[in-house]
Amino acid sequence: MVGKDFTRREFIHDSAAASAAVAAAGLTAGCARGVAIREMADVTKTRSYNENMEYRRLGKTGLMVSAISLGGHWKKLPYKPGTAEFNKNRADVISACLDHGINYVDACAGGEVMAYADAVRGRREEIYFGYSWYEWEMRFAEWQTENKLLEGFDKGLRQAKLNYVDLWRITCYWQPKTNHTTAHEEAIVGALNKARKAGKVRFCGISTHKHDWAIRMMEKYP
Repeated sequence: MVGKDFTRREFIHDSAAASAAVAAAGLTAGCARGVAIREMADVTKTRSYNENMEYRRLGKTGLMVSAISLGGHWKKLPYKPGTAEFNKNRADVISACLDHGINYVDACAGGEVMAYADAVRGRREEIYFGYSWYEWEMRFAEWQTENKLLEGFDKGLRQAKLNYVDLWRITCYWQPKTNHTTAHEEAIVGALNKARKAGKVRFCGISTHKHDWAIRMMEKYP
């Protein structure tokens, strides 16, 4: 996945920057306007509450999510995605997590969205679902307009049989020498706002490894 010259120190530094950017970008880009932003008064009302789990407020959403949450990636599973064994494994993982108070999953690729949408079937209202189908988002030129972003988002919801998602965070550029244009930024904000107003997403934001750009987006679209 990385070149042999990519050191552990560089990996930790870049990972920290990416995490900071995602957390900082959080749920901005104008999507919180008009929404009551407040911390949940009673944490016991959060989804799949467990007294042994710590919960933290997710950005500006007011949602209280578990301190330990699920990322969409999986590694070294002995099962091929899409097989009965794989699907059972994902469902078992989700079930165990919910039973222990883990209430947030963050999927960032088409295969992950499909796998976890299927795994939470029947328990959808017990978990907060973070969504990004990055193959149909800003890293690819053909998807860098508002209409194409919405097209990809709607197609993803249909394929995953999801009526809505709690968080749509559009995956953006990560390479050091690539930058989004003003037109790209307006497309991102426009798509997120339209999806929210249509009731297809509750909260929204961006995901990027570019920390400075994430901060600028927050300042530009508070």
